[in-house]
Amino acid sequence: MGRLQLVVLGLACCWAVASAAKLGPVYTEGGFVEGVNKKLGLLGDSVDIFKGIPFAAPTKALENPQPHPGWQGTLKAKSFKKRCLQATITQDSTYGDEDCLYLNIWVPQDRKQVSRDLPVMIWIYGGAFLMGSGHGANFLSNYLYDGEEIATRGNVIVVTFNYRVGPLGFLSTGDANLPGNYGLRDQHMAIAWVKRNIAAFGGDPNNLTLFGESAGGASVSLQTLSPYNKGLIQRAISQSGVALSPWVIQKNPLFWAKKVAEKVGCPVDDTARMAKCLKVTDPRALTLAYKMPLAGMEYPMLYYLGFIPVIDGDFIPDDPINLYANAADIDYIAGINNMDGHLFASIDMPAINKNNKEVTEEDFYKLVSGLTMTKGLRGAKTTFDVYTESWAQDPSQENKKKTVVDFETDILFLVPTEIALAQHRANAKSAKTYSYLFSHPSRMPVYPKWMGADHADDIQYVFGKPFATPSGYRPQDRTVSKAMIAYWTNFAKTGDPNMGHSAVPTQWEPYTSENGSYLEITKKMDGSSVKRGLRTNFLRYWTLTYVALPTVTDQEATPVPPTGDSEATPVPPTGDSEATPVPPTGDSEATPVPPTGDSEATPVPPTGDSEATPVPPTGDSEATPVPPTGDSEATPVHPSGDSEAAPVPPTEDSKGAQMPVATPVPATGDSESAPVPAMGDSQDAPVPLTSDSKGAQMPAVIGF
Repeated sequence: MGRLQLVVLGLACCWAVASAAKLGPVYTEGGFVEGVNKKLGLLGDSVDIFKGIPFAAPTKALENPQPHPGWQGTLKAKSFKKRCLQATITQDSTYGDEDCLYLNIWVPQDRKQVSRDLPVMIWIYGGAFLMGSGHGANFLSNYLYDGEEIATRGNVIVVTFNYRVGPLGFLSTGDANLPGNYGLRDQHMAIAWVKRNIAAFGGDPNNLTLFGESAGGASVSLQTLSPYNKGLIQRAISQSGVALSPWVIQKNPLFWAKKVAEKVGCPVDDTARMAKCLKVTDPRALTLAYKMPLAGMEYPMLYYLGFIPVIDGDFIPDDPINLYANAADIDYIAGINNMDGHLFASIDMPAINKNNKEVTEEDFYKLVSGLTMTKGLRGAKTTFDVYTESWAQDPSQENKKKTVVDFETDILFLVPTEIALAQHRANAKSAKTYSYLFSHPSRMPVYPKWMGADHADDIQYVFGKPFATPSGYRPQDRTVSKAMIAYWTNFAKTGDPNMGHSAVPTQWEPYTSENGSYLEITKKMDGSSVKRGLRTNFLRYWTLTYVALPTVTDQEATPVPPTGDSEATPVPPTGDSEATPVPPTGDSEATPVPPTGDSEATPVPPTGDSEATPVPPTGDSEATPVPPTGDSEATPVHPSGDSEAAPVPPTEDSKGAQMPVATPVPATGDSESAPVPAMGDSQDAPVPLTSDSKGAQMPAVIGF
């Protein structure tokens, strides 16, 4: 090529860069905003990035969010705002701000003209409704929830935002004085703001897709079920969390409100006086008045996860299982990671990650009995037998440790997700339903060789981290990321993950109640990646056999949360200190009963019936649909327990039984605990290793 041709080519490239389309200042309902146009190469493509646009006014403690009054001049939207006020990882101080309701937007541009009518994807972060932010964990300005890769690869607009968490987001007295769900209402305000304003950024306001992971996935699910969002949302993706998960709805919020009130010196005998006092208390004091136990838990963490969404009769008007008609026209993807429960099993039983430690039958039985208290002794024994059936043939430690992980994955993620899919499909009108299983193994070098995909492992691939930080990843990781971005963004565009802007490795078959179809996401995908009947035998056990067992209806299995010192290790209500459960030995009377309640004990949240995730009732021809189990005789029978055993599912069958409850979250600072990914804390996120192909992956939001 001659020198003149090189000069001409160079000038052409420079002209392309110089002439790339960009938005410039954008007019919104609050006023003008100006972001940054980032060039992506010599061909003229770019992305307009807006960080820190207010979508609501600065918050007031324990009040619903209010519209932003607007601003004069042009708002420079060029840096992320502080997260909402929350406790630090050590829980001895706070960070963030009350003025936190801001959102961030990524708009892809080509060199010809500014984008118009693009699909819009709105991300909701996880973090147990206790922590997190719209930008996510970061290291050296590499933010986990940076929307650039999704936006530019999928040709969609990406929006992330902050919402209130912890007591400030979810404290409730269970009545009109403090109805709760402030964090959910923040989410709704962001969604509604996007609906009203995104056209000015080049988005299609009639094509909004919510997506989120863990507590964010459950939030996505709840937003689709809330009547407040009617007509706002076209599609939704729940990753490792749905509204029916057993860690999502708080059934006794007043108990937890009183705990905080006692700690900060507010009245507890009258909710109106309590509310008035809490609203004028230092919000930092409110935040620090609640601490998650960090180690030494005697019971599953659900009993201490106090500040989560509630059924308020308004934003969430009823038990979520009754609200699926509201999502009848919303296309839906829901799925889990194949070892989602590992992070929590690591805390309940640290031995699963240690080659020199063994998991015993006694260990596993104690775990099972703690997570099946609603069904008492029979529930523990039956569940133990089902999950240890393979141990006779394969008594290896690897098999036993995998069993522990599978057990927690099933309870916390798989079964509620399968029920949610069945509910969505049964109520769908125009909507389509898709299911997936993410199985690309975790790259945490400290994990066992048998490890699959842990909780939150999927996030880095959805957000394109193998492309954003290529030196920290392998080619196969980029293959997985490319496929997930293609499926997710195609779905946002058309409602069909197979059709849209990007090619996909194989056709993803829709889920129906008959086929139980799901896509397994791995590094090598083809026609065999479309499968049917995920863990059918165990799904059948939980939805048919387990729910038919008599339910414990008194205070027998109600652990008492720590009183006074919120960091105290919980103790059984009245039980015998030697009452650690042991595996069944054939004699049903030989197994100790789980700790029993004391009528004089401190009031506790109802952990038996009312706090569990409802499972479709059994035996009623009008019954709520159950996920396909492959059993032609799978029509459930009525449970034989008490008629007051469970909340009423949508079939008006008062005998509808329910799922077990369990909410372990990782302990921190426990030297026996397995290392876990960072907690979405921008100060604590590791960056992917740059030379070790097995290097640690991008940090993920821990908890739910």
